[in-house]
Amino acid sequence: MTRLQGLAASRGSALGRARVRRPHVQDTGEKRIAAAAVEQELQRLHRATDAARAEMRELRTRLQGALPAEVGEFLDLHAMLLDDPELLTALDELVRSKRYSAGYALRIQRDRLAQVFEGMEDAYLKSRLDDLDHVIGRIQSFLHKRPASAKGMAGEILVCENVAPSELAQLQSQGVVGIISSAGSVLSHSAILARSLHMPLVVGASAILNKVSDGDVLILDGSSGEIVVDPAPADLRQYRARQRELAREQRQLGRLRGKPTRTLDGAEITLLANAESQEDVAQAHALGARGLGLYRTEFLFLQGNRLPDEEEQFRVYRDTVLGMSGLPVTIRTLDLGADKADRTGLVVGSEENPALGLRGVRLSLAHPKVSDTQLRAILRASGYGPVRILIPMVSMREEILTVRRRLSRLAAILRNDGHEVAENIPIGAMIEVPAAAIALECFIDQVDFLSIGTNDLVQYLLAADRNNDAVAELYSPLHPAVLRLLWQVMDTAQRHATPVAVCGEIAGDSSMTPLLLALGLTEFSLHPATLLEVRRAIREVDLAALRAQAPQLLAARDRRGIERWIAGTARD
Repeated sequence: MTRLQGLAASRGSALGRARVRRPHVQDTGEKRIAAAAVEQELQRLHRATDAARAEMRELRTRLQGALPAEVGEFLDLHAMLLDDPELLTALDELVRSKRYSAGYALRIQRDRLAQVFEGMEDAYLKSRLDDLDHVIGRIQSFLHKRPASAKGMAGEILVCENVAPSELAQLQSQGVVGIISSAGSVLSHSAILARSLHMPLVVGASAILNKVSDGDVLILDGSSGEIVVDPAPADLRQYRARQRELAREQRQLGRLRGKPTRTLDGAEITLLANAESQEDVAQAHALGARGLGLYRTEFLFLQGNRLPDEEEQFRVYRDTVLGMSGLPVTIRTLDLGADKADRTGLVVGSEENPALGLRGVRLSLAHPKVSDTQLRAILRASGYGPVRILIPMVSMREEILTVRRRLSRLAAILRNDGHEVAENIPIGAMIEVPAAAIALECFIDQVDFLSIGTNDLVQYLLAADRNNDAVAELYSPLHPAVLRLLWQVMDTAQRHATPVAVCGEIAGDSSMTPLLLALGLTEFSLHPATLLEVRRAIREVDLAALRAQAPQLLAARDRRGIERWIAGTARD
């Protein structure tokens, strides 16, 4: 029996056989074919590519609406790579002119493109090599007829270097009960998705690939990050006890569906839901969310090679408003850019640093016709129920003023054309750029509400990409600078009587709930899957006592001090 330790990324326990997947390498040896076999080999290559493309489409369709937006973005990026004419033409040329086998042509072209990626200075673009490998691996699997073997993974725990967000749901459908990776971050896209799927995940288990072999029996604890190899009888008894406890916990959470979100001392806290589909809306409604704090619209722009027109957008927004039955719906305007690629040409593809480039409201203002089409659709939807408009990536007062002027002009035109448009549509700003948080006093008079996007705010404030394993330890909301900035935003909002919510990943992490309450938060916007856990955490705390401890929290000088504060509230 061996015990290993990683980082807890997604709660839950799993017991199963190990399926070890070594780091991806293109190990197809050089192989040439006869001239008479070229056309047949090309057909084989095209069939494999078409099969991989069809698999991506099927997976995208099946996952649409069931999962957070992040997985769709990765699936769309992989689909774009499969349609890349540079990749496909080069493969055909290698088979025709060099008479390479399809498998070897894939290896050659992968290595060529890898040199380009590795030569890039930008860390984000360099990291896209993983996506290239994933796409090439899919084609290789179909080329060598390997996909069927993956279906024999029922009851197994995948042990790998890393796992792509786009394959998580597929692995779960094949019966994988848990995942352990030697790399990765607890706040990566894969970790976020694993939590939505309730898939136990441990990341950063650096020794795992050297300590575990195919077929080894493992116990995985996604809450503590502990891994037990070849468990003893006592470990099995403990695992079964933990499973019973988790089952009891789920039954208890189920009883909170109709309960109020109120602290022990009677303070009412608002729980809003993040959504991007009718399935999300239905789940939010069923669990008692008080509205939608963030409705993502990007999926409408990621589904094909054209921009959605006004009528198409209007129907989606209208149905979302109707689905919430009179509760407020906060529609975020287009937030493409950075890791959210599209196939319409709207996003600039050659930015040296896309995370700091033309994204969010900047992209909308750069494309006024696209922005006006979306704003018209949202304004028309406001005639069917309460709508709020949330502007992403705000960094200055002028951006909000410009959007306000456009909304006023478009509303007048729509009313003149006979459309019903609400008289008062609250406008909010996402606080995810440090400049906006620091200079909030400069524009808070122009917004009706605020929403703090902690995922981006943390990485911009700490200069640490949350998808870069090399700086995974640096990317953490438990940094004194993050907490002080959050408190500053909430304090400013309170002084101006402006509602503020947190809509980033930490809003759905029940272990962070006491901390956010202590800092002054009274509105959470989170994925519906985590709503009941956060409601339970709120119902177990005394808000006045937490607020009294806030000075100690803000005085913490390092992450360890903040963790001690959290541990202390858990004991109390």
